Amino acid sequence: MTLADAAQRVTRAERRTPARSARRRRLSGGALLELVALLAVAVALLAPVVWMVITSFKTTNDTFAVPPKVFFTPTLEHYQAIIRDGTVPRALLNSVIVAVASTLLAIGLGVPAAYALARFDFRGKRDLWFWFISNRFLLPIAVALPFYLLGRNLGMLDTHLALVLVYLTFNVPLVVWLCVDQFRGITRDIEEAAYVDGLGVYAAFRRIALPLAAPGIVVAAILCFIFSWNEFLFALVLTRDSAKTAPVEAANFMTGFGVRWGPMMATGTLIVLPIIIFAGVLSKRLVKGLTMGAGK
Repeated sequence: MTLADAAQRVTRAERRTPARSARRRRLSGGALLELVALLAVAVALLAPVVWMVITSFKTTNDTFAVPPKVFFTPTLEHYQAIIRDGTVPRALLNSVIVAVASTLLAIGLGVPAAYALARFDFRGKRDLWFWFISNRFLLPIAVALPFYLLGRNLGMLDTHLALVLVYLTFNVPLVVWLCVDQFRGITRDIEEAAYVDGLGVYAAFRRIALPLAAPGIVVAAILCFIFSWNEFLFALVLTRDSAKTAPVEAANFMTGFGVRWGPMMATGTLIVLPIIIFAGVLSKRLVKGLTMGAGK
């Protein structure tokens, strides 16, 4: 390399340096703007939850203080009141029973259906797939009255079974929707090798496909549990006392004579806190399961 060639290369590098620095500054500015936007969204979403938790530890006088008190002496009187009353713990137990039962049944029904849709060709497959997905299009308010009339005619109002069966109508399509992509992401060669080794379809599904699709199945189970835990409309319409869930019980603190803010905020905190902890602990699994099958 001659001295002239080296000088030309240095000159070209110097010309490129300002352009690269400008691009880096633009990228840094864009990243900063994105961070600010994310923080704004996070604050907007978390502010009501934080205010609910804070209010649950305030006395009644502090709750209605004007201007609102930021610094106050925390109290557990609202939590003690709802625990002594017994209705909120019973409602939380009902929510656990209904959410767990609905989740287990949805996984048991939806996972085999998703595997069949992902692996086999049969008549009416596209129609069946559309039927599963179309169930997610329905507005709950549109089917609340028919479900109530059906439950009344069958004598199933105010029972755990009624809620579990109704929750299956939106949990099973969710499981099918999520798990179909999980099974499609598994190469067929592995299962074909299992067939060559003498395994049948059911054995290959149980021993090969299920373990490989486990992250997606776990995500489907988590989302089914969260949706069942938080569901309000069907629980309000189909229950009265024995099977009343926690969200409905929390709404009972709003009466014609006013709102009992302290007990309602304490009940809301007990409802939301387990889900927040649950989602935080399993956040990595959620991301992993939701992104599996996305790449081709």
